[in-house]
Amino acid sequence: MVRTSNRRLPQRYVRSNEEFAALMRRVRREPLVAMDTEAASFHRHIDRIYLIQLSSHSETAVVDPLTVTDVSGLGTLLADPAVEVVFHDGDYDLRILDRDYGFHARRLFDTRIAAHLLGEPAVGLAALLEKHVGVTLDKKYQRADWSRRPLPSEMLEYAATDTCYLLALRERLRAELEKLGRLSWAEEEFRRLEGVRWTPGETNGGAFLRIKGARALNRRGLAVLRELVPWREAIAADLDRASFRVVSNEALLALSASPPRTSEELAKVRGLSPRLVTERGPSLLDVIQRGLTVPEKDLPRFPRSERRLADPAFDLAVERLKRARNEMAERLHLEPGVLCPKGTLEAVARARPKKAGALGDIPELRKWQAELLGERFLEALAG
Repeated sequence: MVRTSNRRLPQRYVRSNEEFAALMRRVRREPLVAMDTEAASFHRHIDRIYLIQLSSHSETAVVDPLTVTDVSGLGTLLADPAVEVVFHDGDYDLRILDRDYGFHARRLFDTRIAAHLLGEPAVGLAALLEKHVGVTLDKKYQRADWSRRPLPSEMLEYAATDTCYLLALRERLRAELEKLGRLSWAEEEFRRLEGVRWTPGETNGGAFLRIKGARALNRRGLAVLRELVPWREAIAADLDRASFRVVSNEALLALSASPPRTSEELAKVRGLSPRLVTERGPSLLDVIQRGLTVPEKDLPRFPRSERRLADPAFDLAVERLKRARNEMAERLHLEPGVLCPKGTLEAVARARPKKAGALGDIPELRKWQAELLGERFLEALAG
């Protein structure tokens, strides 16, 4: 699975509260701990954390939160300012740790953020490990079902590789950040990352409008789709299966565009399994019929987007800011969007700061961005 001359860390599969408590006592004494989580949203309707991987300089552990019923020590670890916790692309991990356990981080290092600020052309974990640590990872289990039990030893080995080399990668990227004078940039981004929280999804019934391809439907088709989406969600919840594995979005759109009215017509719809047609066909036809009988006056439509009034001065300011940003990005060998995204440029254009001190009043603008680009931005706005 992994070809490397680097030393592999001893691995543990932690499945009891006692083993986990002992692990926490050991890692709390470490200054650096790498962490990752595995969920199963690709397979399960009700997602949750199914594995937690931890690595120190002396060991790697894969924790099973289905059998370890008290993981409160993990929250204590994350909140400890004496321990730096290293993630790769930790945004989603931190959100689900907040959602499932209410855990929040205090001191972070994110290797993906570091790689972006270094101008790395490829910021995926596999690419960075191969380049900086000399490790080649197999991507065989990228979309594996981590909710299955028992987990084969090969899957546990794969999960362990997500953290066991992460500390070595952190050391190399941190050294590069220091060398280029960008460590303070990264540290500000890490502090912002510490504040991410889980945000619940939309619950007001508008999910059908977000399905890609829905805009091609007429209003009657939208009415059918509006009935089909909660029908699919109810089945997915009952089976605890990812929604698209019950019925794909493409099949929902086909049902909405040309609604079948009989079982024979239903069986011809591409993307519907024969088992689904046999077991759920009658209820599916009922749901389609509900959409077909919605009164004309109640047919759904896409909300009209607010039309922004033309503001040539604002557009010109954004264009000048973008030019200044792009010139600096080229000098630093960074992607322009990494250096300063469009939304931040627009916030600066709206604020129209006249002096350097006013830059600090723009929430979207990082301190490091203001120090690096502030003078150029003021000159650009002054014309």
